[in-house]
Amino acid sequence: MTSVSVADARNNFSDVIARSQTEAVFIERRGQRAAVVISPSYYERMLEALEDAEDVAAFDDAMSEEGPNVPWAQVKADLGWT
Repeated sequence: MTSVSVADARNNFSDVIARSQTEAVFIERRGQRAAVVISPSYYERMLEALEDAEDVAAFDDAMSEEGPNVPWAQVKADLGWT
């Protein structure tokens, strides 16, 4: 990870974009992180990971619900898979 000031990012924006292809670049304002620049491929991977984590949480919530279990044979029959 690299950190640059807003002024440096503004003056060297193409360098920030180039560097973001291999690592996250944090933009700082008054010593505090204000933004981060990442590559589109890394952004897509982060979104996919977030969606996967949300799916796992939804599955865990569904599995924790009380109620009768339905046998797999009945599920297949209900869906017309038999």
